[in-house]
Amino acid sequence: MDLGKMMGMFGDMKEKMEASKMKLDSILVNGEAEGVKVTMSASKIIKDIEISDSLYSEGDKEKLQDMLLSAIGKAGLAADNVAHSEASSMAQNGDLGGIMDMFK
Repeated sequence: MDLGKMMGMFGDMKEKMEASKMKLDSILVNGEAEGVKVTMSASKIIKDIEISDSLYSEGDKEKLQDMLLSAIGKAGLAADNVAHSEASSMAQNGDLGGIMDMFK
């Protein structure tokens, strides 16, 4: 096993992983729960929270907190699904820089 070749493959893989992270940063997903909508990137950075005016008028702080938690959780699951799909796509397309071939 050529160490120089292996290091080059790891460098290629690192570049592809960084490109994948940038792609995940640009994909937006939503989670909604009874008047609360959370938008986050597929890399789980919250970008926006929308709260229906009706939740303010109800004056139920605990309900609002519960809806926020639920919407964030749903958006997080959507982000996980996108990230998993991207990782699977990379593996299926052989975008791991030939690293796996070294272990055959």
